Amino acid sequence: MASLYLLIPIAIVFVCIAVAIFLWAVRSEQFEDLERQGYDILFDESEPEKPSKANTPPSESNKTP
Repeated sequence: MASLYLLIPIAIVFVCIAVAIFLWAVRSEQFEDLERQGYDILFDESEPEKPSKANTPPSESNKTP
């Protein structure tokens, strides 16, 4: 029973923090235009990446005997 006197205020603090974070997200328009991110993935217009030199195998002249 004594542990409830500690756990209930901690739970209330966590709920208040979660509500504050949610209200911040709504006010800073984090939930506006939810579909844009999905379209960015489907209709990506960027150029394909070129392979880097780090991924290429070493040449025959660099091998040690």
